[in-house]
Amino acid sequence: MNTASGLPPGQVPAGHRPFGLPRFGPVVPRPRGTASVTVTGAVRHPGQVSAAELAALPGRTDRVADLHCVTTWSALGLSWSGVPFRDVHAYLTDLVAVRQAVRWVTFTGLDGFSATLRLDDALAPDVLLADALDGASLGPDQGAPLRLVAPAHYGYKSVKHVCQIEYRTAYAAGPAGWKAHPRGRVAHEERSRYLPGRVWRPLWRALLPRSRAAYESARARTNGRGRP
Repeated sequence: MNTASGLPPGQVPAGHRPFGLPRFGPVVPRPRGTASVTVTGAVRHPGQVSAAELAALPGRTDRVADLHCVTTWSALGLSWSGVPFRDVHAYLTDLVAVRQAVRWVTFTGLDGFSATLRLDDALAPDVLLADALDGASLGPDQGAPLRLVAPAHYGYKSVKHVCQIEYRTAYAAGPAGWKAHPRGRVAHEERSRYLPGRVWRPLWRALLPRSRAAYESARARTNGRGRP
């Protein structure tokens, strides 16, 4: 932690704006009908559960947390509402019979993006499956109907529009590829699985304006329509 600023190493404060890999910018999912989450992978009984059912599980809580982007900006003091993933996991363990060999869990969004967390990281008390931000239900830009919130990890781990939870015995990088770290912990500056995090700081900062412009340009071309 940067004791001078109160921020993790290499981070600077910034406003909260939609951001991600530019190729996902044009995809703004707007689910129609009943949203559901498929639970698959190393389980005995793969199945589906409605997003509303997961959001209504006991243990619902509000939590204020920061969002730290790997590109070195941090949105501070975001107020999320949802169910701790460890409670969701306990429910799913009974529902689909998660196998004991599971060590990782991959979250996939309706936009096609996915990220993997180590299971013990996903079960930390501060990890939420959220459906509201700042007292309002999530909208398309915020990750409706459900999004993961993993404050101790870089923002690319907090998958939006969660539609699939896959239990795994081995790590899967997902679309971020080499740019993702298996754990992605902010306090350890795990910005990528290659090279120390401090080495990536100037690179990400230099690339951020171009990446953000590409993402926002791609998003604007959807004209608000999105993908169903």
